[in-house]
Amino acid sequence: MQAPQSDQPRGKPGQRGTLRDSLFEDSDWSQDADPPVRPLTREEAQALLVKHPSMSVWQVLASQAATGVLVALAWGVLSQSLSAATSSLYGALVVVLPSALMARGVFGRSAGGGVGGLLVWEVAKLGLTCALLVLAPRLVHPLNWVALLVTMVLCLKVIGVALLVWQRREKKSFDESC
Repeated sequence: MQAPQSDQPRGKPGQRGTLRDSLFEDSDWSQDADPPVRPLTREEAQALLVKHPSMSVWQVLASQAATGVLVALAWGVLSQSLSAATSSLYGALVVVLPSALMARGVFGRSAGGGVGGLLVWEVAKLGLTCALLVLAPRLVHPLNWVALLVTMVLCLKVIGVALLVWQRREKKSFDESC
């Protein structure tokens, strides 16, 4: 049996006229289409940071804590119950305290463990959150689980709201600069 004939040129690799040479013949790999990257000066970097500020993790934690206090006040006023307000404050504590611990571990002065360090602090955060939830019935008398859990959910949702606000602010500043 004979091998099927093809219309492709034959020859040794690297020899003119081969299929490989015909595919890459027209490409010019020596010229880069992108302009060279120039490092920013100190003034340019500072101007860029002023124009596009980043969101601090501590700002998000402060927003979560403020939301927790406001929700606790609302629970206390609307339900006329001190236990609901206390349970709600404890729910805010269950979200904010472990998050602050993780933020301190990940962004603190002795931080720098890479992904492994991030994983360790995330496990510590989850462990503390679970421990605080298990201890809730012993620490808060009488415990209102609905107030605690609703406050936890609202405090956790603050992160998404903060990111949306920040993204819109960035888009608005980008549109104004164009």
